[in-house]
Formats: sequence, structure tokens, C-alpha cells
Amino acid sequence: MQADELIENFELLDNWEDKYRYLIDLGSKLPPLEEHFKTDEWKVVGCQSQVWLVPDLNDKEHLFFRGDSDAAIVKGLIFVVLTIFNGQSKKVAKEIVVNDIFAKMGLEEHLSPSRRNGLNAMVSKIKFYAGC
Repeated sequence: MQADELIENFELLDNWEDKYRYLIDLGSKLPPLEEHFKTDEWKVVGCQSQVWLVPDLNDKEHLFFRGDSDAAIVKGLIFVVLTIFNGQSKKVAKEIVVNDIFAKMGLEEHLSPSRRNGLNAMVSKIKFYAGC
């Protein structure tokens, strides 16, 4: 799935409850993250829930991450963020404005301040690996 497809899917949903359910469904599609990655080394600081993002350090040109959380809605946010960034060149990733994409999906206005902080922390971690 690509970010454009996600935007189209979210645009088809009329209300926040439907978008919320879809977000949770997306999170259930995240591949499980092995327990040995659920450590402070891979934990995203700044998230209210527990969130882990693990980069694939073998690819020097493109970004690939795996992620997980202990909260269903946050797993959905991780799915969306990874869909936006995975496979992108580091150069392209530096230019991505996630808040604009979330606004197109109709998600940004429904994120609580703590979830918005967590989202920003995830994006900061990914951009750190992109060399920003």
C-alpha cells in the first residue's frame, strides 16, 4: 500500500468513528515485532504508549522500518507512518511533511495532544535515520 492509496481510503470514510476503526484495522496488519527489539534502544521517547521503531540498517539509500506498540490505535498510526516512509530514499524522506498527509486523511484534527506528540516523536526518529 502507498500513501496515496491510504489518503483515498480515508477520504471515503465519512466520520471519525469509521476512520478510527480503519486505523485500528491497519494496525492489526503490522507484522509482529520480535520481543528482543522491545527494548529502550528501539523505544520512541515522547510517546504516551510504548512504541518501538527498528530501522533496517543494511540499506544505505532507502528507509525501511518495522514497528510495534502496546496500543491498538497507535499501531494504526505506526502503520500509516511506515507506509509513508518505508522504501523512500533518504533525500525524499527529508522533504515529507507528515502533518500535511495526516490532514489530507482527516486524521490530524482528531489526534489528541499526546498522540500528536507521539506522532512527532516517531517522525523525528525516522528523520534522524534519514540524516536530517
